[in-house]
Amino acid sequence: MGTRASDQSLLSHIDRLLCDERFTQYYRISGYHPWFAHWIAIEPATSKEEHYRSLFLGGSPKPESIDALDKLLTCLPEPISLQSVLSEVRQNLIDFPNAMLGEVGIDRAARIPFMPPSPPPYVEDDGKRELSPFTIPQSHQMAIFEAQLELAVDLKRNVSVHSVKSQQATGELLARMKTKHGSAWNAISIDLHSCGFSAQSWLEIEKKHANVYLSLSTVINSRSPAHRDLIAACAPHRILAESDYHAIRYLPQQTWDMVRTIAEVKKWRIEDEWTYTDQDTNVEQWGVVKRLEENWKRFQIADHIPVKRKRDRRQLELDTDESDSEF
Repeated sequence: MGTRASDQSLLSHIDRLLCDERFTQYYRISGYHPWFAHWIAIEPATSKEEHYRSLFLGGSPKPESIDALDKLLTCLPEPISLQSVLSEVRQNLIDFPNAMLGEVGIDRAARIPFMPPSPPPYVEDDGKRELSPFTIPQSHQMAIFEAQLELAVDLKRNVSVHSVKSQQATGELLARMKTKHGSAWNAISIDLHSCGFSAQSWLEIEKKHANVYLSLSTVINSRSPAHRDLIAACAPHRILAESDYHAIRYLPQQTWDMVRTIAEVKKWRIEDEWTYTDQDTNVEQWGVVKRLEENWKRFQIADHIPVKRKRDRRQLELDTDESDSEF
């Protein structure tokens, strides 16, 4: 999973070392995470200071905000242009035809820490970070998010989406992309990863978009009991499980814990042996692992059939009246 500039070359190195039959073709995900969107300059700036001041201070900053930014500037890297980012991500996706785009998105809760970015090799974060008062403006994040989504549509790549406290903004962007790109939008899959949407918000997305999937993790989603309502609301063929954990030693157990939660809420059995054959096409008889496996396969394939809009009864009556009229 790529999140920032220093990750991209590491991913390419791993790809070339480990690209064989032991690894799923979709383990590589290249993109820029919204937590690092402030490092990206949409418009050219004359200096590093000008770029960050235009993002965080606005027209009439308070003295304490100016002091906080002066302190933060020593921790921030030189900004890179959006065009440079897009060129790099595009080339990475072209070089690795099975790579997904991600993790991209929008996060209205994340605050910028008073610490410089850790260079590779990364160390585990002990959580003891002093946070600045600054968050990244939503409009700035959205411009970078949308620009990367355009790459995904253009190159027909599936996407891992990060959305925190941004249900409406995310839904509006998905709607714009669907309207703008039509069948090309349905040619890719979108994963709302560790999704914290309300059940109602998810149902609205599910009804409008045939290509959007819901992925949940224990480490993030189990913080709220509402995640069980989200699982219950999600269509059986749209749900996925993940770990969303940075330390590899915890990945299997974290993922399995969420699989068990999905099974419990959906009332799906958990397989204790694998006896499926190609003839086992009765979905109602499948256990949770088989169901999630098939959902993941469908996510990978993409090329989704568009959701058909239901016409209301009044419109149907009008259409019928017009069809019966004599001209």
